Amino acid sequence: MLIKIIIIILFLLILASLVSALIHLVSNKGDGRGTVRALTVRIALSVFAFVFLLICAQMGWIQPHGLGG
Repeated sequence: MLIKIIIIILFLLILASLVSALIHLVSNKGDGRGTVRALTVRIALSVFAFVFLLICAQMGWIQPHGLGG
């Protein structure tokens, strides 16, 4: 159950970073540093989530299953 909560929190953080990038993109007039920083954070979180899921599957903490059966 703890792993599922961590994964959900990671996805929410990724979404928040994406929204932050959108806000910076719309509100800044010519300065894209905030947008680039927010997108960099999103990419880093996405890579971390992917690696975390791989490690969890290897350790047996989560059980991957097929699509539909």
